Amino acid sequence: MILINKLKKISSQFTSGYFGVVLGMIGTGMAWRYAAKEHQYPAYIGEIFIGVGCLVWLTLTLFLLSKGLFHRQSILDEIKHPVASGFTSLFPATTVLVSIGLNPYLPFFSLILFSLGAVAQLAYSSWLIGSQWKGEYPKIATTPVLYLPTVANNFICAMACGAFGFNDLGILFFGAGVFSWLSLEPTILKRIRSDGLMDEKSRLSFGIQLAPALVACSAYLAINDNHIDFFAKMLLGYGLLQLLFMLRLIPWFVKQPFSLPFWSFSFGVSALAKASLNMSMTSTSDFMQLLSTALFIFANAVILLLIWHSLLWFFKGLKQLYSPSKVV
Repeated sequence: MILINKLKKISSQFTSGYFGVVLGMIGTGMAWRYAAKEHQYPAYIGEIFIGVGCLVWLTLTLFLLSKGLFHRQSILDEIKHPVASGFTSLFPATTVLVSIGLNPYLPFFSLILFSLGAVAQLAYSSWLIGSQWKGEYPKIATTPVLYLPTVANNFICAMACGAFGFNDLGILFFGAGVFSWLSLEPTILKRIRSDGLMDEKSRLSFGIQLAPALVACSAYLAINDNHIDFFAKMLLGYGLLQLLFMLRLIPWFVKQPFSLPFWSFSFGVSALAKASLNMSMTSTSDFMQLLSTALFIFANAVILLLIWHSLLWFFKGLKQLYSPSKVV
């Protein structure tokens, strides 16, 4: 009974945004897996990142199911919320990412996971975006979270198609992601530029703004046999420009204490790690080699910093959970 009560308490505080941790962990693991294949880096580093990411996904999935069991109305409220509903799409997105991570070990199971995740994300985004196309979507809810259902999910599915050898299908997903991104970006930029200051809860969604170009680059490379060409370099260049904007805003972001939504920066950063490695494989320029190495180190430093602060956040929460209640 005590265990069930603890599970109820934990699941009540769970939000779908926590799946952002999985994006960063598995994304970084895939960068290291590529580094091991092409640069002879230690293979175990990437597998550890991917393994931990899969365990986090499994744990969060159990919490999601528990929340649906014990706090069903809370789940429904999240799905109906104009901003939180975007984070819900992270569940099918991370399911597809897990399928990529497990593919070398469990190919058939991974294919099933990919199929379930891809169908789920298409079904959910169709329902969600359809409900937004009625002219009643609030302007204040226009944040980078809008990228998640149709941009991030389709790019991740394109990556998975590359991993499973479905390149033609991957091009379809890539096209869906690119044109969704291009259609959303002007509206989102107008909102964050001139439609009022975002509150602290919405502020960390800015990390998602870093992701589209860099994740698009990773998705494009996945269905292009990791060949860096003119278009891939264009995507990487725009992603680096977004990174400069994010660095400028760091003092604004860190005014609030650390929480797991800080992982919204992680997927773009992990995509940067892999794209920089791809660039180093094809460039003979000393400057580009130096830049790619610096970007890879920077991306890993950011992920390690997020891991460190997440562990501190976790143990602090664990201490509060198991500390005896004060009796007045």
